Amino acid sequence: MIDRSRLSALLARERAAYADLHPRSAAAYGRAGHLFGRVPMTWMNKTAAGFPIHFETAYGARVTDVDGREYVDFCLGDTGAMAGHAPAPVVEAVTRRLSERGGLATMLPTEEAAEVGAELARRFGVPQWSFTLTATDANRWAIRLLRAVTGRPRVLVNSYCYHGSVDESLIVVGPDGRARGREGNVGAPYDVTRTSRVAEYNDLDGLERELAHGDVAAVLMEPALTNIGIVLPEPGYLAGVRELTRRHGTYLVNDETHTFSAGPGGATAAWGLEPDVVTIGKAIGGGVPIGAYGLTGELAAALSGRSDLDLVDMGGVGGTLAGNPLSLTAARATLGEVLTDAAFARMVEVATGFAGGVRKIVEGYRLPWSVSQLGARVEYRFTAPAPRTGGESAAHADGELEDYLHAYLANRGILLTPFHNMALACPQTTHDDVARHHEVFAAALAELVG
Repeated sequence: MIDRSRLSALLARERAAYADLHPRSAAAYGRAGHLFGRVPMTWMNKTAAGFPIHFETAYGARVTDVDGREYVDFCLGDTGAMAGHAPAPVVEAVTRRLSERGGLATMLPTEEAAEVGAELARRFGVPQWSFTLTATDANRWAIRLLRAVTGRPRVLVNSYCYHGSVDESLIVVGPDGRARGREGNVGAPYDVTRTSRVAEYNDLDGLERELAHGDVAAVLMEPALTNIGIVLPEPGYLAGVRELTRRHGTYLVNDETHTFSAGPGGATAAWGLEPDVVTIGKAIGGGVPIGAYGLTGELAAALSGRSDLDLVDMGGVGGTLAGNPLSLTAARATLGEVLTDAAFARMVEVATGFAGGVRKIVEGYRLPWSVSQLGARVEYRFTAPAPRTGGESAAHADGELEDYLHAYLANRGILLTPFHNMALACPQTTHDDVARHHEVFAAALAELVG
């Protein structure tokens, strides 16, 4: 239904307008020659218009760039700012920590650590917690522990899953149905098909076939796929995963880094799941770097009882700055005062309004698109019905169309997650913010297909 030549012309127009609207961002990008890729971290080069917006301030659901332009931010640091930018309780807590107590790298525990662990245990239902600086590290360390306790070498993930830069997760089901490395993987240390197995999300037969080899230590999965576009579980799928992992003696890890949007205890609590390990990061620190992994009591006891495992010194599970006081102070404030049950209820309500409004607009233009919601997270996709596997979701990506929508929205003060069409609500996101998105989104479609 889309005229590709018209799409290309509109995208070129929006990119030209973007350059005109952001001269200081363009100049800052041009001056950053000593940064690899001209950005602090190469992911920041994911932009619809040639260079990234450079931000000046960010509070709540608003970002202001160096050109003085304000945005309603539905990206929220790709979940890192789910609590909103600079939430006041977190700012106050970390300021007190810095000014009154100091000591940010002592390699000594603080009382906050136990409080955060207890709160995570309450929310996610697994009692033993340890801390990292990122969710990637939490996943890496969980994998090492589960390989050790099972004596099995492999990890199983879903095709087109997202677990940060974990080497073992960069595997997909190819067009021929066989496992292969994910395209674009940088400097893979080893053939991922030798370390990992893969099954499509929502495919219990495929999962059972791979587990039957008897060499999988852990299934590492998002309860719902997120970074390839939201892919929700079909009825009975997650219960089937749990039954199959138990039957084959394989541990189950729920990576809640993005699916935390489902509620105060993520999808684990919202859907009554029973994983052996929960990993999480980003959002629980209110913008301060942190990650964490939680273990069942049985698993923690099995690991602690292994005298051959060096869990204290050189065992490969740790990090000098992991569990630092600043991260844990931020996490205590975020979990205790910002991402509360009441806040999640408001966030989900706003996101529900976002999803319903997008559906109405898409249906009005009779586009064969779909909208998926995961609590406070919403995504629109260029196919209907919504994809049921990661492979299906990847096959329906349309980079040019995404870039048009992202550039059009950014030029009119709306930011979506640059990697896909994801919108996230934080506690400060309002229904007026949603209405503004819908106004601009409808205008973008009117120009494209109207």
